Amino acid sequence: MNRREFVKTTAAVSLAAALPRIPGAYAQGSDAIRVGVMGCGGRGTGAAIDALNAAPGVEIVALFDLFQNRIDSSLKKIKEAHPDKVKVTPDRMFTGFDGYLKLAAVPELNYVVMAAPPGFRSIHLKAAVEAGKNVFMEKPVAVDPVGIRSVIASSALAQQKGLSIVAGTQRRHQARYLELMKRIRAGAIGDLVGGQCYWNQGDLWVIKREPTMSEMEWQCRNWLYFTWTSGDHIVEQHVHNIDVINWAFGALPVKAMGMGGRAARTAPEYGNIFDHFAVEFEYPNGVRVMSMCRQTEGAAERVEERLVGTKGSAFGYGEIKSAAPWKFEGDEINPYVQEHTDLIAGIRAGKPLNEGRQVAESTMCAIMGRMSAYTGRALSWDWVMNSSKLDLVPKRFEFGPNPVDPVAVPGFTQLI
Repeated sequence: MNRREFVKTTAAVSLAAALPRIPGAYAQGSDAIRVGVMGCGGRGTGAAIDALNAAPGVEIVALFDLFQNRIDSSLKKIKEAHPDKVKVTPDRMFTGFDGYLKLAAVPELNYVVMAAPPGFRSIHLKAAVEAGKNVFMEKPVAVDPVGIRSVIASSALAQQKGLSIVAGTQRRHQARYLELMKRIRAGAIGDLVGGQCYWNQGDLWVIKREPTMSEMEWQCRNWLYFTWTSGDHIVEQHVHNIDVINWAFGALPVKAMGMGGRAARTAPEYGNIFDHFAVEFEYPNGVRVMSMCRQTEGAAERVEERLVGTKGSAFGYGEIKSAAPWKFEGDEINPYVQEHTDLIAGIRAGKPLNEGRQVAESTMCAIMGRMSAYTGRALSWDWVMNSSKLDLVPKRFEFGPNPVDPVAVPGFTQLI
């Protein structure tokens, strides 16, 4: 099927969408949380287990992935963690490019864990919301401006329906970050005048192409290394830190100027992404934040956020350095579990949480930084959000040829 048909066929699971959702009402009139997982890789499996750990009355009832072997592996791991909470039958295991539609159509399912590669997430979210499902959606939520606009539209529809969308930006559910933000809001470091954020680390897993793999299959299995599947690591990973900066400022950047390249990871298995970026984000009133991310084995590592104020500095790990210093020393629940606890509590209380637009905007900041670095152009938020027509998702979804753009060259790669 082509992309238009792929998106359009979500109407097949939209019968529930025609009915208003009653806040506080759940599947079969109970408070049972029945979970379906879209994307059964490591993150999807981990998120499913986190949901089971988050609250009582949660069950896994359906699984979807492009590949059966990943469903089998995921099911085994979830059963090992919670053998009594897995109710997946063979007819509730779905594969293929349209399997997400079949999962969304499962009538008793009321909670979708969304963890397929990011290039698919805006499409999967649309189907889940139209089917009347609450969503836990891993970040990033899209890889291009077209996908971001789709997520924002789906989030607005979810709000109309009284559905919850919680994102995998777990720092927003983490005690030390929540306490830090409370203190920043109270003026603990004065007015914010700058900042830095980093995700510099070593290499990650990589899958080399086997002779039996088509281009599409290899890209979907080796999804970290293609811009259309992951958004590049500035989007897939560094979005966490950028989101914290947006949270602290209570604003979005108005401009971005980035640079980056591909120096250490040049073999074919590393697809068409960069291995390092540096982006300057300009926030309202001319305040500038330096963003840096790198995936290079053997190089210095740093994963943190630093906010600079007129009276001191604040660090995302939970510390303020000022005339009145502070350091977080309290207890906190695993934030990967807490985000599901908060989502489930909101569903059961009839007070849905909706983080869809928030995470879409932070993802767009990372996309804007990547676009600036790829093209060598300075970009405005207004142009990227409202005018860019960049759409990286393939026009056809089928296992076979799927040529991708070459590695970007700043100053030569076209701005779309």
